[in-house]
Amino acid sequence: MLYAVFMSSVLPPLPQPQEPFDTPELLEVGPAPEEQCLRADAARNRARLLEAAARLIAEHGVAGVTMEAVATAAEVGKGTVFRRFGDRTGLLMALLDHSSRQLQADFLGGPPPLGPGAPPVERLRAFGVAVLYRSADQLDLQLAAQPEATRRYANPPMQALRTHVTMLLRRIDPEADCDLLAQTLLGYLDPALVHHLTRQCGMPMERLEAGWIDLVARITRTEPPR
Repeated sequence: MLYAVFMSSVLPPLPQPQEPFDTPELLEVGPAPEEQCLRADAARNRARLLEAAARLIAEHGVAGVTMEAVATAAEVGKGTVFRRFGDRTGLLMALLDHSSRQLQADFLGGPPPLGPGAPPVERLRAFGVAVLYRSADQLDLQLAAQPEATRRYANPPMQALRTHVTMLLRRIDPEADCDLLAQTLLGYLDPALVHHLTRQCGMPMERLEAGWIDLVARITRTEPPR
C-alpha cells in the first residue's frame, strides 16, 4: 500500500538530476573544505579540542561535554572553542565527522554489498544495516548532535545519506518518486527512533535489522534474502 501511494500516476513529473549519479558532490569523503584551509597550528588545536571532548564523553558521557568543559580539558580559552565549532551542536557534529566519513567511504568505495559491485537492492539492504548499527554504537552522541528541527534534514551528513539512497532507488525503479521514498527509508534509521525502539521498547537490534530488510523488500517489490 505504501509503495502504491508513492507510485501513483498522479505524481508530478520528477525533476531531472543535476549531478551524475556516480559522482554526487555531497558524497566527497576527502578532508572537509574548512580543514584544507586551516593552518597547521589551527589544525592541531582543532584535533586537541576534539580529543578533549572525546575524553569527556568517555569519562562522563555526552552530558559532560560542554563548551566550558572542553576548554578547561584542552587548557584553552572558552572563546577558542566557540570560534572553532560555533556551538555545542557544532562540536558534537565534529566528533561524529570521522565515522560519517568512514561510512561514506565504505558505501562509495568499500567492498560489496555495501560498496559498489553488488546489485542496488543488496547495497540498499547493507546500507541500512550499517547505519542502524552505527547509530546503536553512537546513540547518545548522535541524539545530542542532532540539529534543531528546521536544520535536521539540510545538514551535509544527512544530505549525503539521502543522495546515496536516492541513487540506489533510481537504479532499482527509475519511475518511482525516489526522493520521497528515500526520506521514508531514512526515517526508519533515525537515531531518535532507534533510541525509542531499543531503549524504551526493549527491541533487540536483530528485530530492527529484520524490519529494515522487510521494508526494503516491500518498497522495492523484491524478494527478501532467504
